[in-house]
Amino acid sequence: MKKYLLPALILLMSLLYIFIIPSDPHVVKLLFKLLPMWLILAYAYLHIPAPRRRNHWILLTGLFFCMLGDGLLEWFVVGLSAFLIGHLFYMTSFFGNWRFSKIRFATLAPIAVFGLFMGSELIHALIRNGKDDLIIPVLLYILVISLMTWSAIMTGHKWAIIGSILFTISDSILSWNLFVSDVAFSGVLIMTTYYTAQYCMAYSIQTLGTHTNKIIAGPHL
Repeated sequence: MKKYLLPALILLMSLLYIFIIPSDPHVVKLLFKLLPMWLILAYAYLHIPAPRRRNHWILLTGLFFCMLGDGLLEWFVVGLSAFLIGHLFYMTSFFGNWRFSKIRFATLAPIAVFGLFMGSELIHALIRNGKDDLIIPVLLYILVISLMTWSAIMTGHKWAIIGSILFTISDSILSWNLFVSDVAFSGVLIMTTYYTAQYCMAYSIQTLGTHTNKIIAGPHL
């Protein structure tokens, strides 16, 4: 039962933030927003396998910077920068666990197509809304999160892959809702996919770099 206690607490705190805690006072809402990430960080740390390797700490650092991004997102560029740094750490960890396969390598094409689509839509929306100064930061972020997702896929590790894809979905909904047009139930969709993504990242730390939990078996498929 003990092994389910922390995941259950993460789920409870996430649901409380998403569905129960009111928007005001803001400091309380922010506290409950960060609580699930603090618990996810603790979960990841407690589940780093022995011997603890450099890639484990890099992934943990990625989680830490994404937590900072959560707290700083009301200052959009600052929060975006923290998330971007987090993705760079994720990417470094995932590329350190690269397991080549032709099928996984080919996923770069649809990821690039989606990135180009989102980039084009966001550029037009930012220009239309007079927010030209955000074009470069937003495009840089799209590039980095796209590469992070691809790097996760190249590990062949199912939890890293699920986490990276859910993170991309969460950020896509967030950016579309902010700059292009309103998305129904955006708050719920953004945070449920986000917390799930980060939990999957944390969960992957247990077996990332081993031959278990691969979505696509075999290094040369």
